[in-house]
Parts: sequence; C-alpha cells; structure tokens
Amino acid sequence: MIEREDIVQVLEGYDPSKIRIATIGSHSALDVCDGAIEEGFRTLVFCEKGREAPYGRYFRAVRDKDGRAVRGTVDEAIVLGKFGEVVSPKFQEHLRSVSGVFIPNRSFTSYVDLDAIEDDFRIPIFGSRNLLRTEEREFEKSFYWILEKAKLPTPEKFEQARDIDGLAIVKLPHKVKKLERGFFTAASYPEFREKSQALLKQGVISEKDLKDARIERYIIGPIFNFDFFYSPIEDDGEKLELLGIDWRFETSLDGHVRLPAEQQRTLNDAQRIPEYVVVGHNAATLRESSLNDVFAIAERYVKATQQHFPPGIIGPFTLQTAVDKDLQFWVYDVSPRIGGGTNVHMSLGHPYGNSLWRRPMSTGRRIAMEIRRGIDTGRLGELVT
Repeated sequence: MIEREDIVQVLEGYDPSKIRIATIGSHSALDVCDGAIEEGFRTLVFCEKGREAPYGRYFRAVRDKDGRAVRGTVDEAIVLGKFGEVVSPKFQEHLRSVSGVFIPNRSFTSYVDLDAIEDDFRIPIFGSRNLLRTEEREFEKSFYWILEKAKLPTPEKFEQARDIDGLAIVKLPHKVKKLERGFFTAASYPEFREKSQALLKQGVISEKDLKDARIERYIIGPIFNFDFFYSPIEDDGEKLELLGIDWRFETSLDGHVRLPAEQQRTLNDAQRIPEYVVVGHNAATLRESSLNDVFAIAERYVKATQQHFPPGIIGPFTLQTAVDKDLQFWVYDVSPRIGGGTNVHMSLGHPYGNSLWRRPMSTGRRIAMEIRRGIDTGRLGELVT
C-alpha cells in the first residue's frame, strides 16, 4: 500500500488554485463532475473507447470568456483503450501536471487492478484507498468482516446450499456481464439445484462462481441505500452526514413484479428466473422515527473502519440495507466510496443534504465542497490517501 505521506508529498507539489477533480467515466461520474463544477473546479474524466460519448460530447462543458461553465460538466475527456490504462505512468503524469485529485467509484475498482491502485497509483485519492478492497466479497477482511466487528445486523449466511431452510438469495457474478449480478433466490435445496442448473444451462452463471457463491437469508422488505458522508475536518457540526437515500431498478426483476402471477406462470424457462442487473436508481426518504437507528448503524461502521483500517472512512460511503416487518435494518452491502445511485442527487441535491447545508447538496457537490474546504484551511492532506 502506498504510504499516505508519499501522497501528501505529491499533493504539496500541486497548485492549489488549479486543482482539477478527476474520475472514471462510468458509474457516478456525472454526479462527481456536476458537483465539482458547482464548487468552481474544472473536471477530467477518463473514458473507455466506445463509451466516451456522454462525457466527451453530450455533457461536455462549455465555458464563457470568464471561465464560467454555461453548459455541461466535463471539461476534459481522455479516451483510453481500457479503463485499466489510467494507472499507467503516462496518465499519472498527466494527472499530476493538472493537479488532479481522483474520486474513486465502483468502475475504478472493478476495471482497474486493485494491486495497482494500492501500490502504483501515485495520485491523491479523495477517500480511503485502503478500504476499496473491502468491497470484494472474497477478501478476508471484506465489508462483511467490518460489519461483524462493528456488531451490525447482517443477513444470516448459509454455509452451504443444503442448509437453506427458508427464502435465501444466492450472490454470485453474472458469467457474461462480468461486473453484473448472477443472483437468484431459492427457498430450499431442491429449488437451489433446479434454478442453478437452469442458469448454468443458459450461460448466466458459471460452475466456479456458483461454488464460491455467498448464500444469505432473504430479508423481505424495501431496500434503502443510505448515502452518507464523513468529514474528518468538520469542526463546527457533526462529522457524519446523511446526504440522501436511493433505491434500485433491476432487470429483469422489476419487469417480473409488474406482471400478474398468472402471467408469470406462462413465462418460458429463459424468462422465468429474473436477473438482478442494476439499471437505474430513484430517490427515497425514510420515516423520521427510523433515522436514529440508521445514524447509529453508520456511526458504528465509521468507528470500525477507524479502528481496523486507519485513518478510517473519509468522504462518501453507502450502506445498502433491507428493512423487515419489525423495522429492523439489515446491512447487506457497503460501498466505501461514492455510491452508484447518487446521480439522483445531481443538480437538485437531496432533501437530507439540502436541509443540512441550506442549498442544493448532492454527493458530488459535497465531495467538491470538502476538497474546497481542505484547500482553504490547508487540510487537504487529511482528506486524501
């Protein structure tokens, strides 16, 4: 792991007045860039060839003679053959030349080798570089390990498929759509066998991934993704903030639930088992009587990261939860960086972030505001790793 002191040394060579906010052109890049523009920064997006149009064309920034953005959010779009090239010496040198601060998203950690991110990417990363690997379920000290240390409620794990004694969800990657889900549900071992064999035959999952799948008890209830922010440099108010809440649209699951049960029974073998590929998000709010419980969960997660992965979580993180009929929240996933659903906050902000900061406050803008505060107070080194 690159030492934080080495990154701070890189930061000391930057021109504070010219710092540029950079990210990977996927996931929540538009939120990052929109927020950066709102806070007066220029933006840089690394795109993969064939996927660059939204950033290099349709959301390209246009500025007036005074440098004020009058349209768009992306000042510079660099097209790579593959996202992984961003860690090459050539592009690292470019980032340093423009005083680039990098905002990691899930596409960054999925498409770029984690070893290279930890050991070779000598660019200031806003957030916690050492926590990015915890998102990988096979990592010994994954987010499941952190949640256990924090004594937070997580869905019960079935050690093997034969143990399934009620509705369970089987979590494994999609075989073809490499970064997507090959999830399925089963309420018994025979159903597990039937569905897994069907998905293997359809080429949706692989034998290897099925063998390594995580099987959890299914929590029946709505899904809430809580988009939090932790500021180590906040001195006047609480360091932990709830910026927003989102929930997912998943294909083909959402198509299934729109069909009457009688129609669902007519589906053929290829259609009958829904897929859980996330294709969009929407905004949500939570009954206020439950907010206290959610903040308590987030506080315990923050404390566990500080204890086991110092300096702990910095900036945005998302706790993905399901709430049961007794109003208990179960944490089933954690994003130790900007979440995938924060584009719902763009420009308009979110009721929680807006109420806290008395102006439109998206996750992207909150990131940029924190970087600006770090620059103005001379504490930017406390925000990067």
